[in-house]
Amino acid sequence: MIYILCLYGLLNFFATLHIILYGSRPTKSLSWLLIILLFPFIGIILYIIFGINRRKFKFFKLKQTVRRRLYNESFNQELIKEYQSQFDDKICFKLSQLMKKSSGFTTLSGNEINILQDGKTTFDTIFTALEKAKKFIHLQYYILEEGELVEKLYQVVKEKIQENVEVRILYDAIGSYSLKKSTISKFKNVGVKIFPIMPLHYGSFLFTLNYRNHRKILIIDGEIGFTGGVNISDKYINPESDLGIWDDTHLCLNGPAVDHLHRVFIKDYYFASDKELLLTDYYLPKIKMVDDVPVQIVSSGPDSDHPSIMQQYITMINLAEEYIHISNPYFIPNSAMLESLRIAALSGVKIKLLIPRKSDSWLAKYSVLSFLEELLFLGIEVYQQKEDFLHSKLIIIDDKIASVGSGNFDHRSFEHNFETNVLIYDENVSRELTKHFIEDCDTSTQLDYECFKNRPLKMKLLEGIARFFNPLL
Repeated sequence: MIYILCLYGLLNFFATLHIILYGSRPTKSLSWLLIILLFPFIGIILYIIFGINRRKFKFFKLKQTVRRRLYNESFNQELIKEYQSQFDDKICFKLSQLMKKSSGFTTLSGNEINILQDGKTTFDTIFTALEKAKKFIHLQYYILEEGELVEKLYQVVKEKIQENVEVRILYDAIGSYSLKKSTISKFKNVGVKIFPIMPLHYGSFLFTLNYRNHRKILIIDGEIGFTGGVNISDKYINPESDLGIWDDTHLCLNGPAVDHLHRVFIKDYYFASDKELLLTDYYLPKIKMVDDVPVQIVSSGPDSDHPSIMQQYITMINLAEEYIHISNPYFIPNSAMLESLRIAALSGVKIKLLIPRKSDSWLAKYSVLSFLEELLFLGIEVYQQKEDFLHSKLIIIDDKIASVGSGNFDHRSFEHNFETNVLIYDENVSRELTKHFIEDCDTSTQLDYECFKNRPLKMKLLEGIARFFNPLL
């Protein structure tokens, strides 16, 4: 027993010392100190997995993170230069410049955007495009889940491989935990190159568990791209639980921006496949302008020098002059984002927030609720979607700029996950997304400040407990 106590004391000392030396924010540091004190041993393990900022502390950096940065130095060259957008609008210019320096991709003109508002429309469009593939299909999803859609995907790619179309698939090892080995073998047996991203191996488990690839990307022939919030799961087409059908927003892209989206996949595939490099003209053909929509790909992850998704969201909030529309299932803002929302609301910017009434996570649900009283007090309109589970990750400002992607408004998306958003600098697309957003708000329940303030004490206690664990979310 004395040895166990000594070990605990030693681990506790070093964990506390690390929090004091490298803690990014006092509130977050205090939360971790309390977790370590209240949960002996378990709290320390949780901190090692979920709490350490690997950008700052070299000893805990992932080997893959170091390798990914070397990849950037060696291979991250932009082949498209003639389509770079030049903005007269100062707001668009400022955001575009920030994201170029933070995330690495410039804004490209000449794109066409097709908004996909529900699961059925999304997958009908995706499978129609897959059936037309001539050269290759590159697919990457956080969740590949057993069911009707995965089986349909298998049948389509099986036929395409018989037509000499190359197929490569990436899936997240944790997000796709339900994917059976027999299903993976089926794909491999017909010639699909399929790999997990950051699989959990003995010796690296504690360092990789918290770093997940949350991206959703599909590239067909290097000319058509899909991305957004939708996974390959029957939840988007059938109500498989009391959450109902998952309601999400996805995009189909045509034009030069597909090149940049494809480079995000190529980089991830390079590491998952053990260095099969696809940076050739065959996989990155020169794409012509097809429309006039300026698009910028925002890519962020533990290997990034900057938390680009967080910077993108905060900057959009700060730049808004008339309105901000936010739709997100995991709205758990950090202190910087919360202050940006306060300033925007108090300065007269009209803010609407759409969140789900139901949630797939108890902690996430009550963490989200814990912020609402202050937001309502500030005059922010908060709507809860009543029926299905809202899963869209959307922000629109001033009929000028819209963002659709995989990035949530939480610590995990900002610091730990590999994410991809699409920034769209276009009034027509912004207005179309706003139209759908307002329609969703109209069929949702608007929260009232006085009623919410007087919610039961039990709910407030649950919110307080959940908020205590925000560093894990």
